Amino acid sequence: MSLSVAVAGASGYAGGELLRLLAAHPELEVTTVTAHANAGQPLSAVHPHVRSLAHLTLRETTVATLEGHDVVFLALPHGASGAIAAELGEDVLVVDCGADHRLADEAQWAAFYGGDYAGAWPYGLPELPLARGGAQRDVLRGARRIAVPGCNVTAITLGLAPAVAAGLVEVDDLVAVLAAGTSGAGKSLKPQYLASEVMGSASAYQVGGIHRHTPEIVQNLTAAGGAGVRISFTPVLVPMSRGILATSTATLADGATLESVRAVYERRYGDEPFVHVLPEGDFPRTSDVLGSNVAAIGLAVDAAARRLVTITAIDNLGKGTAGAAIQSANIALGLPETLGLPFEGVAP
Repeated sequence: MSLSVAVAGASGYAGGELLRLLAAHPELEVTTVTAHANAGQPLSAVHPHVRSLAHLTLRETTVATLEGHDVVFLALPHGASGAIAAELGEDVLVVDCGADHRLADEAQWAAFYGGDYAGAWPYGLPELPLARGGAQRDVLRGARRIAVPGCNVTAITLGLAPAVAAGLVEVDDLVAVLAAGTSGAGKSLKPQYLASEVMGSASAYQVGGIHRHTPEIVQNLTAAGGAGVRISFTPVLVPMSRGILATSTATLADGATLESVRAVYERRYGDEPFVHVLPEGDFPRTSDVLGSNVAAIGLAVDAAARRLVTITAIDNLGKGTAGAAIQSANIALGLPETLGLPFEGVAP
């Protein structure tokens, strides 16, 4: 018997990707979709590509509309999930794709987001290695509340965490530069994201340690075993609709080599269905993972600079958001972790 699912914020890009993936899930049935400005419209008006759910109509996002489902996915703007989630019963699995429940430190929430702090939930990055042993998926089993990571955070964390956990790099001098597609900024109309502004151009944004994902990256790498983690993170908007290519670097610890690093990554991710370490000398492209729930990682060592270089490619709407949400929900519900999630990308 299928479990009933409601998707709040279904008219946005993250909501649309949730619907696309859930439509093929054999155990989860989308019965309710909600929106704000688009409430009252047929779902097909905003997501014509999700044909199997075209019979649904977008309803107003209220607690009364969402309650009574087995699973509720929240794809709402930051700051909008906390109040709604607080009114939903503990018997329902609530998966928040926004930032409201990611940070364990209230002071960091105040500094980077502001507004009311809604508290931290179990974190939905199953592959994150934990300093105490095991991985984050152990925390997700049987959970009733899950906070999905930020998309940039996922790319950087997966690229650096094994090296941090194994003590192969110095954690006080981490640097990451990301090329990111425009869908990561959401579906709201903003002049800087118009095609005429983006096409043929690349631009850095939220430069100088102010990006809201920064404390989340530090939180993850600290959980992996890093002490005194410091990272300089710069996102760059590039003319593609979806995808993230993260170049993350760190000073190698004494004695660390490419061979020792590769052995650690292959051991850590060797059994992970959705994290693929590429052969030596190979590096991923965003097009390789488009439409999939896969993170592809290439490894190198800059011998002259004594730095580890990791290149990580994800689909920001797939493994970066909706795919991670469903993967984590599968674990929480006791379903096979890979159920309903695509390994294959779309090419060309």
